[in-house]
Amino acid sequence: MTATVSAPRFEHHREALGIGESAPRLSWTIDDAAPEWHQSAYRVEARDPHAAADPAADERAAECAEVASSAQILVTWPFAALRSRERREVRISVRGHDGVWSAPGPWAPVEIGLLDPSDWAAAPVGALWNENPMSDERRPSLVRREFDVAPGLVRARLYASAHGLFQAEINGERVGDDLLAPGWTVYRERLRYTTYDVTGLLQSGRAAIGAWLGDGWYRGRLGWRGGFRNLFGDDLSFLAQLELVYDDGSRVVVPTDTSWRAAPSPILQAGLYDGEVYDAREEQPGWSRPGFDDAGWERVQMRRRDPATLVAPTGPPVRVTEELPPRRVLTSPSGRRILDFGQNLVGVVRLRATAPAGTTVTLRTAEVLQDGELYTRPLRDARSTDAYTFAGRPEGETWEPRFTFHGFRYVEVDGWPGDLDADAAAGALQARVLHTDLERTGWFSSSDPMLDRLHENVVWGMRGNVVDVPTDCPQRDERLGWTGDLQVFAPTASFLFDVSGMLGGWLRDLALEQLPDGTVPWFVPVIPADTMWTPQRPGAAWGDAATVVPWTLFSRFADPEILRAQFDSARRWVDLQAEIAGPSRLWDTGFQLGDWLDPAAPPQDPADARTDRYLVATAYFALSARIVARMAAELGRAEEAGAYGRLADEIVEAFVAAYVRPDGTMTSDAQTAYALALQFDLLPAHLRSSAADRLAHLVREAGNHIATGFVGTPLVCDALSANGHLDAAYDLLLERGCPSWLYQVEMGATTIWERWDAMLPDGSVNAGTMTSFNHYALGAVADWLHRTVAGLAPDAPGYRRIRFAPRPGGGLTSASARHLTPYGPAEISWVREGDDLRVRMRVPVGAEAIVDLPGRDPERVGHGVHERVVRRAVEVIA
Repeated sequence: MTATVSAPRFEHHREALGIGESAPRLSWTIDDAAPEWHQSAYRVEARDPHAAADPAADERAAECAEVASSAQILVTWPFAALRSRERREVRISVRGHDGVWSAPGPWAPVEIGLLDPSDWAAAPVGALWNENPMSDERRPSLVRREFDVAPGLVRARLYASAHGLFQAEINGERVGDDLLAPGWTVYRERLRYTTYDVTGLLQSGRAAIGAWLGDGWYRGRLGWRGGFRNLFGDDLSFLAQLELVYDDGSRVVVPTDTSWRAAPSPILQAGLYDGEVYDAREEQPGWSRPGFDDAGWERVQMRRRDPATLVAPTGPPVRVTEELPPRRVLTSPSGRRILDFGQNLVGVVRLRATAPAGTTVTLRTAEVLQDGELYTRPLRDARSTDAYTFAGRPEGETWEPRFTFHGFRYVEVDGWPGDLDADAAAGALQARVLHTDLERTGWFSSSDPMLDRLHENVVWGMRGNVVDVPTDCPQRDERLGWTGDLQVFAPTASFLFDVSGMLGGWLRDLALEQLPDGTVPWFVPVIPADTMWTPQRPGAAWGDAATVVPWTLFSRFADPEILRAQFDSARRWVDLQAEIAGPSRLWDTGFQLGDWLDPAAPPQDPADARTDRYLVATAYFALSARIVARMAAELGRAEEAGAYGRLADEIVEAFVAAYVRPDGTMTSDAQTAYALALQFDLLPAHLRSSAADRLAHLVREAGNHIATGFVGTPLVCDALSANGHLDAAYDLLLERGCPSWLYQVEMGATTIWERWDAMLPDGSVNAGTMTSFNHYALGAVADWLHRTVAGLAPDAPGYRRIRFAPRPGGGLTSASARHLTPYGPAEISWVREGDDLRVRMRVPVGAEAIVDLPGRDPERVGHGVHERVVRRAVEVIA
């Protein structure tokens, strides 16, 4: 059997158009290889796509490189670095250990973006009229210009960005399908631009280009208690250049400059928190087509942007990924009409209807109902309302907001011009689900429908909280990139979706926002907030995103460049902790969030946890020092690896002396304290068993109810199952009383809540002002479902070695997991058949696996499908 090779992937890009890496590393997967086959060499071929399309082109002109290596993940680009705008098609062949070459895989295209500041001829341009810079009612603008397209056009590219948000149009057609571009970065240092292939939108003759603009993160309101405006600038500007390449090799550039024109948009106002107000009567038909009369439009003003700050994306854009119809149309006790979409989601509502001119439909969103009415208190100051005024077109009108998003399940509809029940059933209102369009890579299922619903809630929670940045909630006046939330959830996120490119970019912003003394902000990008969060102060678990997230990405995606890029940031964070702790090696001073949202904490004091916040801080200090030592070792920095390893040892010694009693109990006799000590390897070997016993006792004593916050929740099941108390871990997982994971499911949750009791057993909403029903942190337990319940875990970076180690329990009769590793799909499924345990596993080519089944010695296997049966498994597992 001959191995079959996939098309290569370039860096971490799903779409390699306009990328920012001049020498992109290559990855590929291999299928259909015979047992025992392994790669001994690979061949990379690259060609110019223009030459490839010419039948007379000499195929020998293609570049070719052969490398003797078994590597197939992120291998070095073997040719000269590419320049701005250069294109190649690349394919891979592999040679087996038998010396036989495979057939080449498919060609894959790659095109480089604009790498040098001198490549940019454009400057930001926007409307010149005066605005009130502190108002939420600033009306966005449209900008446009016309140009000529000569005969012989072979390629057209639009490189576009904005101060604010944009959607571009050419000749009346929407450019691309991305949303909320250019996203949210540390704008002063990094403003992303997007490359669009617009060749198909142009033909010889007169043409037009235009853009819708919106405030977005750049100048819109951000933060709570009224928030702040104009945090990154007060201008609303489009920055773009259209490049036309002709068959004679010439290139014509159409940039944003003072020849553009501006006019008020039909969008009367748009904010991420408050929603969008649109008046279709204000539309100007044909405004982005050639021949439109823009004599009444105003000239634009040119603004400033250092082109050195323009960067290509490292991850995918935000897109609509799904549409959902309403499940029910309700009438509230007050007579309000409410759509129930049956799923807490993030997106907008699209409407289709016919109505007289001036008719306004208002859509108000919320996550929950209380007493049958839309309940908006958890939104705080986010208005979360969209309004559309009809132009009165007899053929009907279709609309959805462009520059906002909402977290919602329920939509109150006011002013609907027809029969809402009938129209909703006919598809007149649809929820458009949007988020960063990450590739789905992980799945889980079991014999327990409640557990499967919990896992589905985790997936939906992640989808709703990766809207360009990893956020904390999508519905209220916040939606920030909280570092601690992502730190605890990163392993789960890395299994469910390919987050390598997105989080790699976010980590660059984290390093840019890090203070000179090493302080890592609570959220990235940074915005001003109240005195609890501003000025920035170092805090454990949140600041440790600087170490934990890069290490997690390396572990799951095997990318040493992540470590190299983030090493200085990680090291500076640990150096700051060491300075704060001093010779004692205990971080026992200063402001800390500790085990945030411990279920015992008062609604208005979520940091008041059962576990000493300084115990948490010192535990994370030890973990981060150990991670920096490992990062240094991977990067060949032996001296630093030794120094940080010794520092970690000193912190562990101090931790034990301060927080662990001679009998293995801890000064904070709480679930999180033991989970930290066990999972961060902070206990001497002779005390691990007694500490685990005490943790199991605390779980039983609590009636199997969870007693951990953000810090302890990802760790507690592992701490139990890895230390002789698998039964207690399952009891904790499957408990249905409040607080527990399945309590949320019992209460009808379709996402993970911010608080264990965001909704109380009587159906009322928790009184805390910080109550979100879509918040992924407490869903970090899903990583334990993948690794322990199903039994699929990485055992070497990038899943080069996989560990299949299912630990059935809790009365489950089956479970399975599937993950698209960098080497291809890995799968495990197990089922109990009588007293036997039957396990089926798939290992991708290029990887190997350790099969570690209950009651049997571990064994090493190669790629392919493997089946094993454990006889009398009930006795072994019980």
